[in-house]
Amino acid sequence: MRMKGGWSTRDLAEIAGTTVKTVRHYHRVGLLEEPERAANGYKQYRIGHLVRLLRLRRLVDLGVPLSDIAAMEESAEGAEQVLRALDAELAASIERQQRMRDEVAGILRQRELAELPPGFGENAGALSDAERAFLLVCSRIFEPWVMETLQEMQTEPRSAVGREFDALTEEASEETRQRLAERYAPEVLRVQQDHPRLTTLKEQGAGVHGPRHWSAFLQGIVEMYNPAQIDVLQRVNVILGWTPASG
Repeated sequence: MRMKGGWSTRDLAEIAGTTVKTVRHYHRVGLLEEPERAANGYKQYRIGHLVRLLRLRRLVDLGVPLSDIAAMEESAEGAEQVLRALDAELAASIERQQRMRDEVAGILRQRELAELPPGFGENAGALSDAERAFLLVCSRIFEPWVMETLQEMQTEPRSAVGREFDALTEEASEETRQRLAERYAPEVLRVQQDHPRLTTLKEQGAGVHGPRHWSAFLQGIVEMYNPAQIDVLQRVNVILGWTPASG
């Protein structure tokens, strides 16, 4: 490695633990002064260039954007402002990563949580594959306040009639479906009264990100339930006067 007469760009980059491309980039943005050239045209970097480059790398390693380094060097106030902003970003990043660690720890204890949106840990094991998939789709469809309401509902224990609805098979008779709908309707109404914000979901998809998202939600309903369950839900709507009776 040459020293007499100065270092080449490659030598300087190697000593500083960076790349030639990085050194040249610092020249282009005005953070590293160009060195003198020897008679043969080669650059001759000195110890001052190395110290400057190491200081730049130190700030970059801390997370300071190159665009903020000039402001840091202009005044003590500018440096403090940049560092406080960086500290706030790091604090937010640490908080986010801690939340992620907490979620990973939860998934290690209960694998079903990996198939659910964040915040749906309660009773995760009691949910069916279809219900977990449906909630995951909902997390992309609905505004945050809707998901918060669904979280509240998910913590409530499933009623006997709700479990009967879950267990309903496609072979259920007309009589069985009608009886279940008549018993299920008061519970559906109670849930709506306990969570009044859900009423807006029936008003042209309020709380939904867009028409395509609403379409995905309706498709999810169709695929989540079997025909007998969908029939019961339609009967519930009729009983509650939300949709007119057919025929």
